[in-house]
Amino acid sequence: MNKAQGARSARRKPEIIDDKPGLDARRVATRLLGAVVDARSSLDAVTDSEHGHPQYVALDPRDRALVRAMLVTALRRRCGIEKAIMQRLDRPLPGNARSLSHILHIGAVQILFLDVPDSAAVDLAVSQAKSDPRNSRFSALVNGVLRNIARRKDAILQKIDEVVDAPEWFQTRLSEAYGAERAARILAAHRLEAPVDFTVKSDPKRWAEAFGGTVLANGSVRVDKLDTSVPELEGFDEGEWWVQDAAASLPAKLIGARPGMRVLDLCAAPGGKTAQLAHYGAKVTAVDLSASRLKRLAANLQRLKLDAEISKADGLTLTVEEPFDAVLLDAPCSSNGTVRRHPDVPWTKTPEDIEKLAELQRKLLEHAATLVRAGGTLVFANCSIDPLEGEAVVSQVLASDLGLELSTITASELTGAAHFITPEGYLRTLPDAAEAEEGKLQAVDGFFAARFVKR
Repeated sequence: MNKAQGARSARRKPEIIDDKPGLDARRVATRLLGAVVDARSSLDAVTDSEHGHPQYVALDPRDRALVRAMLVTALRRRCGIEKAIMQRLDRPLPGNARSLSHILHIGAVQILFLDVPDSAAVDLAVSQAKSDPRNSRFSALVNGVLRNIARRKDAILQKIDEVVDAPEWFQTRLSEAYGAERAARILAAHRLEAPVDFTVKSDPKRWAEAFGGTVLANGSVRVDKLDTSVPELEGFDEGEWWVQDAAASLPAKLIGARPGMRVLDLCAAPGGKTAQLAHYGAKVTAVDLSASRLKRLAANLQRLKLDAEISKADGLTLTVEEPFDAVLLDAPCSSNGTVRRHPDVPWTKTPEDIEKLAELQRKLLEHAATLVRAGGTLVFANCSIDPLEGEAVVSQVLASDLGLELSTITASELTGAAHFITPEGYLRTLPDAAEAEEGKLQAVDGFFAARFVKR
């Protein structure tokens, strides 16, 4: 856009445009993109169908699905989209023009990645700018930038994968931990939609056929893309399965649960691992600090027809009358092993957050050691791929006098996951996509787990 166009746009007053189909959804998407990247709000929180942002909840289901798709793609492709926009500006946007930036991002997402006619994407973005007092003077700029992106869509898409879609600090930490080559593969995997994995109570082959999926090496059932909602699938009401990434199903197996074994599941909600342990026959006590998350856990167990004692308590101060045979601590973490499913994580977390969470994990692990009997098993796990939240925590705890000894994980315990066991005997899964290899789990969430025995 030239200077004359900018001057003309500056003289324009906001227009009242409220009845254009699709405009409400774009406004909500723009507002929520700002909530995530500017206020660091959780994407899942603001797009929760019951308790999310009021403007999101007020949309009909079809528009909510569109808003969610726009946001997920805008976050997965944030840096590539930003570059495409910046290349079409004479100068950077003003520092206080955040809402304008979000309008451009949502418009570009529709043009480049979603099945939305280019003309509709441009028209709605321009209408949104015109109706906003903060952005009405930039409506010509929005029109010019997005029309240019639409005209050069094919050329942009040919090169957009060359842009690394992550904050610089996130890239640096991955490279330092795993080397530049593997870090690049992890970052590339983060752009991909994650498959849906199911933990089934029995007969994985039968459920794979029912869902049009495949049976993974560990017995999980994987569907690359669901064509219907999870509650509508066969077996949901009967409680025959639950959704759980294949990597997330591995830590509970390290407990060695058996019928009658007393197991404490700390930080248990929403309950996938609790369900596993109960299904194995263990007497499970599920503890979490969040009452709302425990309510969800209870509902999940009821559907699955599985039993566990549920208790609201702080894992840092919990006391028990009798130590447990085993404790599973799936500790709060940065969740950066699940970016494929939660693309907001690199944009809502910071290095300082990781440091604070690692300290919390250490304290939780130290207290968990007091809750397991002598000779019992303690498994520490989380869905972070940052070594500060995994290997470093374990090293600190082993250096303390807590009566814990490392119980190394062996290949025979985790079918299909031997390649995820580290030389130290930890479990470390990574989400970098790899070609399917029979007998090996691939393309899973990032997880860490270590096992201890209490002296």
